[in-house]
Amino acid sequence: MDANRTAAGDETAARTLLVKVFGKDRPGITSGLFRMLAEFGVEVIDIEQVVTRGRIVLCALVTPPPSDRLLTREGELRAGVHRWADEQHLQAEIISGTGDNRPRAEGRSHVTVLGHPLTATAVSALTARITEAGGNIDRVFRLAKYPVTAVELAVSGVPTEELRSALAAEAAAQGVDVAVVRSGLVRRAKRLVVMDVDSTLIQDEVIELFAAHAGCEAKVAEVTAAAMRGELDFAESLRARVALLAGLDASVTDKVRGEVRLTPGARTLIRTLKRLGYQVAVVSGGFTQVTDHLQERLGLDFAAANTLEVVDGKFTGRVVGEIVDRAGKARMLRRFAAEAGVPLEQTVAIGDGANDLDMLNAAGMGVAFNAKPVVRQAADTAVNVPFLDTVLYLLGVTREEVEEAGVAVESTTTPAPLAAG
Repeated sequence: MDANRTAAGDETAARTLLVKVFGKDRPGITSGLFRMLAEFGVEVIDIEQVVTRGRIVLCALVTPPPSDRLLTREGELRAGVHRWADEQHLQAEIISGTGDNRPRAEGRSHVTVLGHPLTATAVSALTARITEAGGNIDRVFRLAKYPVTAVELAVSGVPTEELRSALAAEAAAQGVDVAVVRSGLVRRAKRLVVMDVDSTLIQDEVIELFAAHAGCEAKVAEVTAAAMRGELDFAESLRARVALLAGLDASVTDKVRGEVRLTPGARTLIRTLKRLGYQVAVVSGGFTQVTDHLQERLGLDFAAANTLEVVDGKFTGRVVGEIVDRAGKARMLRRFAAEAGVPLEQTVAIGDGANDLDMLNAAGMGVAFNAKPVVRQAADTAVNVPFLDTVLYLLGVTREEVEEAGVAVESTTTPAPLAAG
């Protein structure tokens, strides 16, 4: 084994060369550079390549050429790189140093930033907070450019919880969404996603759709809003609202199903998750008269909700069976996870109201989707753009991967009725 190879294994002493080329991108640049480097018998330690708006930056960290005439061979390599770059109309830079990239510090996190739009001011403010917290940005990668701009930062040097706290207030001030999750295999291990229905999976409150047919929509909406803010006990408010439906013909259920509008991105989210092997569930303080239909039409694995009692073809103004309230939603999450054979730490819960809090806290990752302030403050992360498929970016799934998987990406501008497909 020659001296250079021995030294290359010692990160503190080995000499290395950083070869950097940049310019207009086109096919063959990467293969051409390494074909030239191969002539000198160097070993590759690291490669990084980025293409932005048709401009390439390609970096190769390599060992010096193995030779008794090290400086001569290194000089020949440098001349060869510059000559090749000139021929390709590229610029080149070669920097001599020692060792590999420095190891990432402890306390590693993925920071996902969603902006609509994402401004330079927001990026400046957030990255400054990372530095102030003692973190270092090791890598930046774009996840999506439409319908939101989503970028992911790999950060080390600060515990995840501390970093999340440091960025939360700044994100709110800048009008962007920031999710901070611990790095590691656990992030890739999420295998069950459980969603709230009203104002999460769909744009409507189902009780209000029924109430509109009963002529009491305003009164029901007032009680619903208070319950979602956490000002009323959910079970009590549910009974009060359902009582207003007494005597309504149950045949309006078909009309209500036709009025339900999916949240933009809902179909894309579900189809992508299913393509990736996830199981998907809904749990709702609404009614099985609608959630059973959602389960069938969207191909969901599990569904749970309250059931409106029907006698002689009319709603009685009561619910039957176990009430799915705040505690009930968390209980259903655990039940679904057990039936799916998925540990709780591998689950994701998404919701918007106070009655979702126990579920969000029980899941491995709790996502507050366009949520009330009390929910945003308690959840692991918050999404405040009106596109449900942005949750995919929190899982590290890129927009390009969604499209490459053959998932039909739906329109984000037109409300999607459930009956549409």
